[in-house]
Amino acid sequence: MPKICVLCQTNRAMIKRPKTGQQICQQCFYHVFETEIHHTIVDAKLFKRGDRVAIGASGGKDSTVLAHVLKTLNERYDYGVNLFLLSVDEGITGYRDDSLETVKRNQQQYDLPLKIVSYGDLYGWTMDEIVKEVGLKNNCTFCGVFRRQALDRGAMMLGVDHIVTGHNADDIAETVLMNIFRGDVARLGRCTEIVTQGESMIRRSKPFKYTYEKEIVMYAYFKKLDYFSTECIYSPNAYRGHARTFLKDLESIRPTAIIDIIHSGEAFEIKSEIKLPKQQTCERCGYMSSNKLCKACVLLEGLNKGLPQLGIGKGTRMRRELSELEKNNDADGNNENGRTVVQHFSEIKRDTEIPAVVQPRDPALVHTPPPRTPQAKDLIDKKKDLTW
Repeated sequence: MPKICVLCQTNRAMIKRPKTGQQICQQCFYHVFETEIHHTIVDAKLFKRGDRVAIGASGGKDSTVLAHVLKTLNERYDYGVNLFLLSVDEGITGYRDDSLETVKRNQQQYDLPLKIVSYGDLYGWTMDEIVKEVGLKNNCTFCGVFRRQALDRGAMMLGVDHIVTGHNADDIAETVLMNIFRGDVARLGRCTEIVTQGESMIRRSKPFKYTYEKEIVMYAYFKKLDYFSTECIYSPNAYRGHARTFLKDLESIRPTAIIDIIHSGEAFEIKSEIKLPKQQTCERCGYMSSNKLCKACVLLEGLNKGLPQLGIGKGTRMRRELSELEKNNDADGNNENGRTVVQHFSEIKRDTEIPAVVQPRDPALVHTPPPRTPQAKDLIDKKKDLTW
């Protein structure tokens, strides 16, 4: 006998919520999903009328659902904010070039202006070039550091007040675990904050802080949203993958483990005698940093000098070697290897016009890999692969 939705008591239940275990119909799922995000936005006072808000758009499920939901809620509840799509082109052939086609379609579907900034233009390096230098072991360090700063640079070009990202509850729980494993007290103290400005010059927030990844996937599936469903080709060796596998194991035993970890992270208190890094400004690019040179400048200089491992690790030695950094730059702003020196934040100019519509390519010409599915090699001793 079909089960009835526990909320409306009328329609047939189609979904069992991973977050609560409730069996509800499709329409009720839409309602509770959107309403919970609305309450998160209102309770945390994320927006105020007139804000210019950039949505960090990658074309994946999280950012696509975020763009769809924010546009819907902005119209339904009259937030009065101006929404933009902001994408970063890392320069990953066969991955980012295809996912950006999804973002270009999203700009037309949601009628939102789109701004795309690239690693090649900002730093003089693409991720494909970086991976050739550093290999597959530490490439995610470069990408993460560069992407955070690239979003701020793009936001300053757009003149926005706020960046929202699609980080969900699973992502935040993984980050809590990673910071515990690494003993990173400074980041552990702020990684669960819904609004952050620690390493960023512009206010950032995470409207999906309490939203499970599985529910985001279900929402995108039932709404038939257009999103890119393949992970980065350089990410299989990322440290986060181990934390994700561990978290999925916990979730299979205790579904509330994700929210429990987030609440635990929120409750952490740091002893007053613990010395935390002091916020200052990078001497080279003007970005917020806990050292004289920000992490992005250190990594970039290591690449430019042919020493890609210079930026990996705690960096005591590398920062000593970079004390004569400016001596290697000529008057034209080019270093000894011909790479462009990163632009100072004070020199970034705001766009005078709304970004023009970027036309996507013909979908028939875009290679979009199928969604990830577990392979036989992933199923060992008939154990269920909990990472899917």
